[in-house]
Amino acid sequence: MKYVTCCILLSRCVRTDPMDTAEPSQRDRILQAATDLIRRFGEAKTNVVDIAQAMGLSHSAIYRHFRSKAEIFDALAEATMAEEAVLAETFVEADGPASARLLALVLALHQSKCRKYAQDAEMHALYRRILEERPDLVLDYAQRMTGLVRRIIADGVERREFVVDDPDIAAGVVRDAVTVFVHPAHVEAAAKAGIDMESGLRNLMKVILRGLSSSWPEERAAPR
Repeated sequence: MKYVTCCILLSRCVRTDPMDTAEPSQRDRILQAATDLIRRFGEAKTNVVDIAQAMGLSHSAIYRHFRSKAEIFDALAEATMAEEAVLAETFVEADGPASARLLALVLALHQSKCRKYAQDAEMHALYRRILEERPDLVLDYAQRMTGLVRRIIADGVERREFVVDDPDIAAGVVRDAVTVFVHPAHVEAAAKAGIDMESGLRNLMKVILRGLSSSWPEERAAPR
């Protein structure tokens, strides 16, 4: 009898609230529904009621997960940032020379932005707007991506492939140098002007990688 009682009490203690288990998947479904509507009608014509109707829910059900339409749109931008970070991390974790991985990382990010503008224009526009209006999100994203670049540079130093005194500074330099090639606004402007940005990015990376791989003896020998 005591054993049965203990089992009952234990089951009550570990029982999970159904809402807790449903919330992540429901949240994802809301974001997917919002994405579908934005792609069809644009963000200006997409609101919480539309999303709820598309899902067969009341708008109050949406507000259980998001406080406003703006919060839904911010979450979509954050999801894109997270996807880009995952993409970048594949090159951090990959085998091979650090120089090749760093080049591949920035090219992959640039190509991803170009595809989004060309093939997913409404979501590109949403992402671009939020980047302009939410500097806090941009700061978090920039810090995360810079950290990934730093890991490749530090690995290159450990392999004696790069000669760098401070990987943090070097990663910041790389970030600042390539921003124009991965920022949605610049990618869009270049595409509209018919400018081939990828060739410019490859040339820039040649200079950066040469600098990371050089010891610069003249500079090191100069008095400070």
